[in-house]
Amino acid sequence: MINILRYYAGMEKQKPCADHDATHRKTLPQAVVVLGLVSFFNDFASDIVIPLIPILLASVLAAGPMALGLIEGIADALASFLKLWSGRHSDVMGGRRKKLTVVGYTLSNIARPLLGLAASWPVVLLLRSIDRVGKGLRSAPRDALVADATPSHMRGYAFGFHRALDNGGAVAGSLTAAAVLAWSGLDLIEVILWSALPGFVAVLLLSVAIKEKETHATTMMGHTSSEARPPLPPLRWSLLSLPTRRYLLVLTLFTFARASETFILLLGYQLGVGVVELLLVWSAINLAKAITSTAGGQLADRYGRGSLLLVGWLAFAVSFMSLGLVTDNTGLWLVSIFYGLFIGMSEGAERALITDYAHPAERGTAFGWYHLALGLAAIPAGVLFGSLWQFHSASLAFFFAGGLAAFAALLLRLWAWPANDTMNSKSN
Repeated sequence: MINILRYYAGMEKQKPCADHDATHRKTLPQAVVVLGLVSFFNDFASDIVIPLIPILLASVLAAGPMALGLIEGIADALASFLKLWSGRHSDVMGGRRKKLTVVGYTLSNIARPLLGLAASWPVVLLLRSIDRVGKGLRSAPRDALVADATPSHMRGYAFGFHRALDNGGAVAGSLTAAAVLAWSGLDLIEVILWSALPGFVAVLLLSVAIKEKETHATTMMGHTSSEARPPLPPLRWSLLSLPTRRYLLVLTLFTFARASETFILLLGYQLGVGVVELLLVWSAINLAKAITSTAGGQLADRYGRGSLLLVGWLAFAVSFMSLGLVTDNTGLWLVSIFYGLFIGMSEGAERALITDYAHPAERGTAFGWYHLALGLAAIPAGVLFGSLWQFHSASLAFFFAGGLAAFAALLLRLWAWPANDTMNSKSN
């Protein structure tokens, strides 16, 4: 499978080359492809389970939208706080990022199948939080591994490719869950327990197929392995560059709008859409993302990462406002696919912008700040969206999120626009 994906990524002719040649390479490094496969199998496991959580809460555990918002908000916040620590720790260790990444994937793939045994929504909260702790440990070091392995001129492509395989795993997982529920006779709990199998494959692949260099910092900065690495600056927000801080603040605001996609499934459930069809909707969202992620990353490298991100945020705003008007399953399908196509196109750009700002020796820390900024907004965002839904209406919740996303897009363009995009617009 690795060889097939290397061919797809244009790697079949790649040979060892000097640093000058690496600067001009047009093909993805093997490490990026392997990390993409790890994400594929992990999301295969995850998306057997995650789209079933709102259905489990509403049908089996009798919990409402506010409980779903609280669960997703707390889980995401825990993950994001840990991402800052893990990213920083991987820098302190001289770029030795693999161990944290393995531990994170392992923890998630132990906790996630146990959701099938949960007897109440607080237990779901606990297990979902442990799952996201694993995500917190792995995400920033893994993103930094992708950046370490990729020349700067193609990082949008690399992150887009990674997101494509990540979303492809989500498609495979949700389709598998739908097929098993429809034809095998297994119940919802048994399906969740079987998610342990692809999760094990992800951990095994990462453990065996990723090899780290002796140190990241010495390689990236041109020092020999015997030279001492320059010390990292203190971990303070004020030491980030002004453009980085502005970008992260706007991202934080956008996160207040970026409610969990599981609310789309809850909307369908309340509209009377069946469980198997909801899994197919979830699969369609992730398939749409997978279709556009790689091409979106390449477009971001060519035309500007801010431009692709702006398109994605505006599409999010349109999608969520449209969800507030949906009254049947046809509308749900159309809006969900539109949402997935445009969000997938911008996913690589969002992460690649972090590498534009970060010093090579601090990439783990930079991605940690990025995930922390998102996590700071996760709990209030989830609770606010769920509360608006539960105490007012689903339409109001979706309209509010869409309007806030549009405002964040405006701030991005007027206040936090990347300098590289300005230069690209002048040269094109």
